[in-house]
Amino acid sequence: MNLAGFVPLMVLLSAGAASNVLPAGNPLYVSGEDGYDTYRIPALLVTKSGTLLAFCEGRKGSSSDTGDIDMLVKRSKDSGATWSPQQVVWDDQENTCGNPCPVVDQDTGIIWLLMTWNLGTDRESQIIKQESEDTRRVFVSVSQDDGKTWAKPEEITGDVKEAQWTWYATGPCTGIQLERGVHQGRLIVPCDHIEAGTQKYYSHVIYSDDHGETWRLGGSTPTDQVNECQAVELADGRVMLNMRNYDRSQRTRGVSISEDGGMIWSAVRHDAALPEPICQASLIRHSLAGPAGEGTNRLLFSNPANREDRMNMTVKASHDEGETWPIARVLHEGPSAYSCLAALPDGVIAILYEAGQADPYESIVFHRFAFAWLTEG
Repeated sequence: MNLAGFVPLMVLLSAGAASNVLPAGNPLYVSGEDGYDTYRIPALLVTKSGTLLAFCEGRKGSSSDTGDIDMLVKRSKDSGATWSPQQVVWDDQENTCGNPCPVVDQDTGIIWLLMTWNLGTDRESQIIKQESEDTRRVFVSVSQDDGKTWAKPEEITGDVKEAQWTWYATGPCTGIQLERGVHQGRLIVPCDHIEAGTQKYYSHVIYSDDHGETWRLGGSTPTDQVNECQAVELADGRVMLNMRNYDRSQRTRGVSISEDGGMIWSAVRHDAALPEPICQASLIRHSLAGPAGEGTNRLLFSNPANREDRMNMTVKASHDEGETWPIARVLHEGPSAYSCLAALPDGVIAILYEAGQADPYESIVFHRFAFAWLTEG
């Protein structure tokens, strides 16, 4: 595998400064091309058959979070070497269709895509203040043919959103399926919300115990100032949430644990090893040790590892279930933002991330590398 694009870089740039270093990997979505002003919010999923699905939002009029936004996907049958043309999964005229959070059911092979919707004329601030014409709604689509086609999205807002919640977001990134314990087979999708009359963000999960046919509301974090999150099942069957953190006295990722499949969450702690500038991040399991101790427990994490600015996209590894993150290497020192990791069937690591030379939203880049690249750092 060609690792020439991976160069350890020492100089950090301010968020607004241009970088003379190109992001490692190949631009998969380039802002300004194929009818869209900006591409944002990547989600990367490996299907049961090994196909790669690269989702994102296609923003037509501008880079704004509000407006005419479509849900897009590209497919790869060869681990990311080649990709299909982009396909529109959901286009609701001039409204906002976004926040992709796909999850694959390993029992059935069916792919469920959780998303959120709002009127293109309603801004987040208006929805939070309850001054909008409509509100934030939750939808699910499904593919039963390995991501080739997608069913018309169905609304599930009433099943997964409390009446007093205003803002709501699924993911973004990916959901998980529990592999052990009394909740084995449960599909879990990480989400966040704001309660009416407040500016307080909370992380929560929704889940399905019937292979995606119905979705229910799980537990929320007991403390606020956290929102966009990712979930991972730990080796002992507990579930960990890793969350975007708004507590600027910490400037590090928030972490919470559930011992009952996502219904009750522990108090949020902050991980000093995972600095952030208030931004989304990705967390996945790369490998799990066998019952006799064979193999390795390994978690992977990615985000713009900087306390101030969205830059310095870094991939980290933990061999003690997220207690420490001693292995880290910079993927792109320049402007970078949202990311999504995936473990390919052969153990190779793939990442889909926002990056550019002048700002993070110039492109969504796909890259893959062997785990050995991380340890070389």
